[in-house]
This record gives sequence, structure tokens and C-alpha cells, in this order.
Amino acid sequence: MRQVKWSLIFALVLAIAGCGGNSGGDPAPRVQFTSQVVFGDSLSDVGSYAVGSIKGLGGGRYTINSNTADGNPTPNNWTELIAVSLGVSQPCPVQTGLDGFLILGFLVPSVFYPQCTNYAQGGARITNPVGPGNKLSPGTDFLGLLTVPIVTQINNHLNSHGGTFTGTEIVFLLAGGNDSIVATETYIATVGLGGNAATAAQAAIQAVELAGSELVGYVNNLVLAKGAKYVAVLNLPDLSTTPYGFQSETRLPGTQAVMSAMVQAYNNQLKALTSADVLLIDLYTSSVDQIANPAKYGLTNVRDTGCNLAPSVNFLSLSLICSAKNVIAGDISHYEFADMVHPTPYANTLIGLYVAQNMQAKKTGGKTWL
Repeated sequence: MRQVKWSLIFALVLAIAGCGGNSGGDPAPRVQFTSQVVFGDSLSDVGSYAVGSIKGLGGGRYTINSNTADGNPTPNNWTELIAVSLGVSQPCPVQTGLDGFLILGFLVPSVFYPQCTNYAQGGARITNPVGPGNKLSPGTDFLGLLTVPIVTQINNHLNSHGGTFTGTEIVFLLAGGNDSIVATETYIATVGLGGNAATAAQAAIQAVELAGSELVGYVNNLVLAKGAKYVAVLNLPDLSTTPYGFQSETRLPGTQAVMSAMVQAYNNQLKALTSADVLLIDLYTSSVDQIANPAKYGLTNVRDTGCNLAPSVNFLSLSLICSAKNVIAGDISHYEFADMVHPTPYANTLIGLYVAQNMQAKKTGGKTWL
């Protein structure tokens, strides 16, 4: 098994740095951000659950986990790669801990780190505090993931920073995936119990659409209205073409179409973010193109998971505890998916590059964002 090398990370940093500034003859200077603030879920989580048994198993992040020579986690989340190019501090989790079963090592007291500004947590939803893996979530309650929702993440930041944003930080938001997963599972369960498929599909789509509308309200009222001037919002990638999407289709034919409709309904709500201080990044279109044209992005596999998710090897069947010890055989360095929905380190670099390209194209007050 060959993992992503440090050279790839450095190549990404150089590529991002090279696309900013005065490229293409544009004299506009780039914005000098003072910090990076991140709100979101597992796609942006840099170690909220890297404690207890999860850390002991070599995990802590939702990708293929690895460490540097000094034992620290390898910077491989897209938020970390962007931070390097912006010249701001590396993101660190604001809160760590687990609220699950003590006997399994999943009960670890929460610790807050006031110097950190990455609030993203695996399992987090937009408004509902009970996300996948939460102690109140049936079936996965033993994990005790904190799943602090986006609205609370934003309010926590405001409460610890004088009730405002400075206007000089870059704010990233990427969420909605867990609302979509919960809606998908609800749809499958409802139809499986004899419910009307069309009615259940409509309910699922409306639930995710509402989550999108709520996020728009939070961005407008709790971020922009509180002084943020540089807010990058990433929409949802196509959940229906992930391994989870194909698995769901096998469980209940027709589910992929419902998932696709849910994601598009969510993303359509985000189009209401029309402020000049918002950069809406179309991660959906990028993900669709990656699945359709993998070679264009250097991807060798966009269907299978790089992690071995067999319960006998990975009892969570989740990349949160995936490392070199429990990946599949062969070269997975250019796989798209680590597990059923989460990106590999290489796919994280693709997200980072795409975000950088969008930031470079965005201009506010005569300045490019990157």
C-alpha cells in the first residue's frame, strides 16, 4: 500500500500559492487574512475525536490517517492545505472528546481549546444536535460523537470572540451531508416498513431543503451580520454517487435518485447567498466531473473504498479509525473514497485545489481572495 507522500502535499501548497496574487496580468493584490475559521462536519474535522480508543487505534480523522515522523497527524485535510497557502495558523479543533461507552474507551471528557478556530465535528448537522454517532442516535450511540450543530458552532465562536467577527478572517462553511444521510436512512426505513415511496421521498427532500434554508439564515444573520467579510460556503458534493449511494440503491432500488434530488434541493437553497462577501463554491459540479472523468484528476478509482471496512478489520466500518493497518491491498494513493462517503488524502488535495481556484477568481474591494 502506498499512501500520499509529503511531496504531494508540498506540490499542492506550491500549486495554490502559484495561483494567487498577480496571475494572468491581474494587478489586484491578494487579501491578507489574519485567521481561518471553519464551521462544518466530518469533511472539515481535523481531530475532534482523536482521543481515547479512537486515537489508540491510530485514527481521529475521517480519511486514511497517518502521522509524521514526530508522531503528529499528517496535514491532509483540505482546510489544513488551504491554511498553509494563506499564511495563517494550522487549523486545530476547538473541542475534543467523546460521550459514549466507557467500557469501550469512548468516554473522554470534553476539552476546549480557545486558541483554535476549527469548529467542524464529524456527525454535525445544520440545526439538529443529534447527528450520526451521537449518544442519542440509535444504533451508533456507543460512540458518543459530540455532533455540535452548525448553528451552535457559530454561536460558540461569537460567544468567545466578543459577539462579532473581525472582518479580517476567512470563514469556511461546509455542511449538510449528515442531514442528507439521516434523511436517506429515514426514507429507506419508512419504505421498508410499508410507507408510500413517493410520500417518503418528498419528506426526505423537504427535510434536506429546510436544512439548506436554515444554513442560509445562519450565514446571513450570524456570520455576515456579525461582521464577517470573507465567507466561503461549499455546497454538497453528489452523495448519490458515493459508495454509500450505491449501497443505498442496493438496499432499496430508487434511493439514489432520491439522494440526488435531496442534494440538489439543498444546494439550490444556498444560491440565495448573494452577498458580495460570500463565495459560493460549487463542490457538487466538481464531484460529478470527478466521477465521470477520473483520469482528468489523476484518480484511479472512484467507486471502491481505500479502507478495508470489514467489521473484523474495522469494527466501526468508518475511516475515523482507518490507517495503514486496515486498508485494502494494492495502491490506493489516488482513490477518491476512504470509506463510504469520506475522501482520501488525495481527494482532499483535489478539494483544496478547487477551493483555491475559486478563491483566486473572487474579488472583493479590488482584492483577490487568494
